Amino acid sequence: MRTTDVARHDEARCIWPARAVLGEGPFWMATEGALYWLDIPGRKVHRLELQSGAQASWDTPLRIASLAPRRSGGFIAGTERGLAFYEPRSARLERLLDPEPEHPHNRCNDGKVDPQGRFWVGTMDDHEEAPTGGLYRFDAQGHLARIDEGYTVTNGPAFSPDGRTLYVNDSPRRVTYAFDLSPDGAASRRREFLRFDEPHGFPDGMTADAEGGLWIAFYGGGCVRRFSPDGAWLAEYRLPVAKTTSVAFAGDALDRLFVTTGRDGLSAEELEAQPLAGGLFELTPGVRGVAPVPFAG
Repeated sequence: MRTTDVARHDEARCIWPARAVLGEGPFWMATEGALYWLDIPGRKVHRLELQSGAQASWDTPLRIASLAPRRSGGFIAGTERGLAFYEPRSARLERLLDPEPEHPHNRCNDGKVDPQGRFWVGTMDDHEEAPTGGLYRFDAQGHLARIDEGYTVTNGPAFSPDGRTLYVNDSPRRVTYAFDLSPDGAASRRREFLRFDEPHGFPDGMTADAEGGLWIAFYGGGCVRRFSPDGAWLAEYRLPVAKTTSVAFAGDALDRLFVTTGRDGLSAEELEAQPLAGGLFELTPGVRGVAPVPFAG
């Protein structure tokens, strides 16, 4: 990690004090003008209409760690039992496949859709101990490809604005990897893009902006940081909670940055000091995001 003169900010505001156990997976759904996000162990899908501020929540039949809209309607989900099609309002869940039946203690974790409409999802050891997780690509034809392996907790992923670079975190190792990504979905030349020391926290969910900047939430670090395409640390946004988990650009102009957080594992004293832990926060990033693409299936 190359450090420049880091711009530091403390302007995050909590817009939904939801007290999520582990908030995750935010994404913008432009057709509804709404931001969706998850509480994985709390088994919730949350929805926030940005214009009206209306909130809605649904219980999930399984732990869902990642969710993305489908072009044909509904959502694709990464769950504790593999990939599924899911519709929160009706609670209908259609299980598709388990990418790792040989690892019964693994579950799906973060997932995102690439510019070509393919769903990329990571897996993890549910005990966060063994490097049994991997990275997978799932396409509209139902083909699943294992792209990489050896992860303990796979997080991210994120794509550069031109779609030519894929970023993935292995959170316990405090490493962000970069891959070259071709239009046909082949990922190659994995390299260590960023590595963090213990005081920084663990790199968790992330997204890229339209200028190529990479925004990473740091679990245990209480912040979101922005990095340049060449790995320079550009900015840091502090939050009043320690467990920042993921980020997403949203709004009609994609100029609002939303941050999910958690409260899992906090002591009674820490919860008293962090009453907004588990809330949804908003930042003013000064840059715009990239319009998300639905899963092509």
